[in-house]
Amino acid sequence: MTSAQLCETVTGHSMAELLVARNSATAGDMVELRLDGVRDLDVAAALHGRRCPVIVTVRPVWEGGRFDGSENDRRMLLGRALDLGAEFIDVEWQAGFTDLIARAPDRVIVSSHDFNGIPTDLEARVLAMRRTGAAVVKIAITPARLTDTLPLKAIARDGDAVVIGMGDAGMPSRLLATRFGSRWTYAGDGIAPGQIPARQMIERYRFREVDADTAIYGVVSANARHSLSPLMHNAAFAAAGLNAVYVPLRAADFDDFLAFGEALLIAGASITIPFKLDALRCARAADELTRSVGAANTLRRGTGGWDATNTDVAGFLAPLESLLAGGASGDRVPAMSSAIRAAVLGAGGAARAVVAALRSRGVAVTVHARRQEQAQDLAALGATPAAMPPAPGSWDLLVNTTPLGGAALRDESPLPGGPFDGRVVYDLTYGAGESRLLRDARAAGCQVLDGLPMLIAQAERQFEWWTGQRPAAGVMAGAIGAYASHNL
Repeated sequence: MTSAQLCETVTGHSMAELLVARNSATAGDMVELRLDGVRDLDVAAALHGRRCPVIVTVRPVWEGGRFDGSENDRRMLLGRALDLGAEFIDVEWQAGFTDLIARAPDRVIVSSHDFNGIPTDLEARVLAMRRTGAAVVKIAITPARLTDTLPLKAIARDGDAVVIGMGDAGMPSRLLATRFGSRWTYAGDGIAPGQIPARQMIERYRFREVDADTAIYGVVSANARHSLSPLMHNAAFAAAGLNAVYVPLRAADFDDFLAFGEALLIAGASITIPFKLDALRCARAADELTRSVGAANTLRRGTGGWDATNTDVAGFLAPLESLLAGGASGDRVPAMSSAIRAAVLGAGGAARAVVAALRSRGVAVTVHARRQEQAQDLAALGATPAAMPPAPGSWDLLVNTTPLGGAALRDESPLPGGPFDGRVVYDLTYGAGESRLLRDARAAGCQVLDGLPMLIAQAERQFEWWTGQRPAAGVMAGAIGAYASHNL
């Protein structure tokens, strides 16, 4: 299996901007010069002084680009690029331009982009594109599901194709381009939907390390793109010298992940909202703790199916016990026991792990959910269902397990206005800055804890369960710390 190359896409509103972007693109193997939208376009200047092979693209408005001139003008620009020695030009299949293809077929990419979904004539379209004689066939689709990208593997099997799933569901096709058989893939600062900066692909997602034997892991979520788990796990794989990669898997539903996982032979997965109950239901085997919790946050491929475990329980307890022992504050809070009353907001898979963890320490737990039937389900774990919101004076520890306050919802709170008359507020969400819940709780005098320490603690246990070895000391926390210092 030949490793896919990486092409950095650059553009600009002016030639000056384009050239700065071109010369800054040093991480990839080649550069795509998007000349559409450059107002003072000079093809010769765009090519002069280039330091690596380039693809010249003049994408028309009718295929998602910014060029709104005539097709004859566009043909002349692409022909000029060929005359000046551009390594490749990109010609849209629907444009025709058979004369350009015939002039230098070994330097032409014939492309098709569908920004709304998957062409109903995909197979026939690819055959027609190959008949043009162009050296490379490029197919870009917009999948709604992970499994929508699987036909791309068949298209790329002959080694003459670049295949891309755009958008969040298509991210694995970019990050795992080698496993999809793509000749290269594109990186960039969101110039096309789902594009990822080249340095991020290489450093965060180990793009250069992926080969036929690489073990694939991922985070399965409805919002996987924002997960910090790839930072931690890929850093730990690199530190351990393991041939493994961890990628975001934005699944439409759990069946979507299961089918995709079989096709790519995914070795293991972290499971997040809203799939933790589904993960346990699909497992052929699970440990006693996970069965008792009734939800799994970790899967690994076993003989004949998936094995499941739950690292949320230990991950939740580790930072909380440190806080309650005085590790995060000079004001010591009583350790967990029946003397502490906990109020848990939410009743999903994460809440099940939290309740099990707290009950294992003897803490009295009430569960507050918008849907009372969900809260009732946690009674089997020893929790008491209660109305939402918690009554004033009813808790010492408040735990948020809902998505409110997450990366895209930092200003939304599951408890707007409080009351915050307890001791500790633990919000399992994380993102840029503090969530509204934690800001309000801190202002009211509570000690606060966000979800990053739990994220790290549960990930360390996942890594060990998957690989049989502990991650290098501090490597996951270091990866998060380096990211947080610039982004959170």
